[in-house]
This record gives sequence, C-alpha cells and structure tokens, in this order.
Amino acid sequence: MAKSDGPGGQPAATITTEIEEKARALGFDAVGFLEATTEPVRSRNLRHFLEKGHHGDMAWLAREPERRANPTALWRDARGVIVLGMNYAPADAPLANLAHGDIGNISVYARGADYHKFIKKQLKQLAGWLATNFDCEVKVFVDTAPVMEKPLAEKGGLGWQGKHSNLVSKQFGSWLFLGEILTTLSFPQAMPERDSCGTCQACLTACPTNAFPRPYELDARRCISYLTIEHKGIIPHEFREAMGNRIYGCDDCLAVCPWNKFARQTKTLAFLPRTDLMAPKLVELAALDEAAFRQHFSGTPIKRGGWVRFLRNVLIALGNSGDAKSIPAVERHLANAEPLARGMAVWALGRLLDAKRFAEARARHAAGETDANVRMEWDL
Repeated sequence: MAKSDGPGGQPAATITTEIEEKARALGFDAVGFLEATTEPVRSRNLRHFLEKGHHGDMAWLAREPERRANPTALWRDARGVIVLGMNYAPADAPLANLAHGDIGNISVYARGADYHKFIKKQLKQLAGWLATNFDCEVKVFVDTAPVMEKPLAEKGGLGWQGKHSNLVSKQFGSWLFLGEILTTLSFPQAMPERDSCGTCQACLTACPTNAFPRPYELDARRCISYLTIEHKGIIPHEFREAMGNRIYGCDDCLAVCPWNKFARQTKTLAFLPRTDLMAPKLVELAALDEAAFRQHFSGTPIKRGGWVRFLRNVLIALGNSGDAKSIPAVERHLANAEPLARGMAVWALGRLLDAKRFAEARARHAAGETDANVRMEWDL
C-alpha cells in the first residue's frame, strides 16, 4: 500500500484525520502516526541500559530486546503505528504531601482507577472501529506489552523524551498515559517533536536518590518508583531516608518540569483521585492486613504490587515520620509472618525509639528471630 493512499484510494491524510477525530471522541487527548520500522538509536539505548544493569529486577526488559526496539519484530505484518495519549494531570500540587510525615504520598497516576484497564478498553473500541471501517488488522498495547512506547510517542510527534527519560509534551507537560495500536495500515511519518529541555536540569536535581547518572539516562535501581513498586525485596539502607513518605511511586522529576505550566487537569473521570488516596494516614495503612489491603485498593494500580511490598513502604515512611505516636503501629509488625515486614518494622523502630528503648525491644524480639535479613536489621 502506498503511503500516499489508503484503503479505497483515500488520501492517507484524510484517513489520519478520521482516525484522530474518532480517537478524540473516545477520550484520547493526543494522537500520532508513524511507520512500523526499527530504530537504530532506540535499539542502542536499550542495549546500553541493559548492559549497565540499570533495569534492576525487571528481568522482563531483558527478554527479547529486539522485539521491543522493532514493532515488526513484535508483529511482522505491522505497517503503521498509532500512538495515543490520555491526560492525567492533577488539579493539586503533586508533591504537597511530602511536607506531612504522618500521611503517605502516592504517585498521581495511582490515586485513581487502574489506567491500564480503562485505556485498553478505549483502545479496543478504536481498534474495532479501524478494522471495520478500513478493512485492516490491528493489535493494541498498553504499557505491559513489550513496546517501547515513549520512543514511539516521540517519533509520532506527541512530545519528546526529557532528561528524566519520560515523555514531555508542550500541551500536557509530563502527564500523559500512553497506548499504541499496531496496524496493517500505512501512515506518512509524523514530524517528531523537537527536544525543548534546553539547559534546564530541574528534573535531575529534584531526584531524591540521584537516579540519573547523566541527562536522558535512568538507573532504575536508584529510582524510588522502581524501589517502591517493582523491587520485591529489601530496599537498600542508602535509599530509605530519601524515600520520606513516598509509599507508592515518585513524581518528583515529573512534577518539577517547567512544561507542566501548560497542563490542565484531566477531564477523564477514571483518572480523578479517590479522596481516600489523596492524603492517607500512614498508621491506618499499617493496620491493613492482606485481605483489607486487597479490598481497600481494589481497582487501583496499587493492588497489583501486593500487600507485603506496600507494607514495607509504609513502615519505612513511618520510620521517617519522626512521630512517636506511630510506634505502636510499627511494633505490631515485629510479629508479622512476613520477614520483609518484620525487617522494616525493626528499621522503623530504630528511627523512632531512643537507644535505651530500642535495646529493650531488641532483647524481647531479636533472640527468637530466624531470618538472617531481619537479624541484620537489628544489628544496624
């Protein structure tokens, strides 16, 4: 199929206009089109990221990296890609909670409904409309599939990858959820958005854990979003204090981007924050058992990470709170069946108790501890 002509001889520009109109009617705020071709720079950057081990525990990133860098390796019949974005910009300052140690800070994207499900539903509607109206084949992807969505969005003209490695849009700032449709339709290549970061390094200097070895390069192993969501084990000591009260994700590098001044609050109801997730009390979160956790966070991205990891994060935040009133909420987890929870409870108590009371707690609990990692926490 020639790029200048679509099905039935329609000009490709007419087809993309129709698709964009339909996409916007379904709630998408940004739409771009590109050819389904490999990208040497994309492949090289991914290889560099993996070779340095910057992906940490995310072993799935290292599986078949060539499929991630080339849409046609993912689906050999793909000829074009439609990249789509949904605005999820918050109404309130996303970092306001960081000044209040008694509450937990949840990343903006996780304060509402699970975006994966909502966007996938809308993508499927658009894909079905495409298949019916243009006699083409389609496949949809949202985040969890092996698609390098930020480079595709950049090439499709939705924005550019900033120095924090996330997509930046002149219209939506850092607040775009992304999804893709691969199709047998061909499209003319969009004009990629020019990098407009300039000399600004606000995102780099804002990072609490120095997760950027250099501009445009992220070491996920040092990233609070990775540590609180993807990382399954013990969070290294060097990062715990820097986490503050961030219990699920981190928005610091996104929130300080100057381009956010053009962003407007999302109009998508599914992305509006739940009231109980805007400023949750840490002691109340620490009181949730696994069943209560699953019920409380049903329908949100937080549920997918599981109770133990979330409790680990909450206990670290309680240790950073400096609030003696939270000691009972921490102490009850010294008897938790999960070693990860017990270990973080020990660390938190070490931050909240004076030396004498901590020694007394150690005498009561440490002698009977069977997990080496928890014993190590008592000794530090």
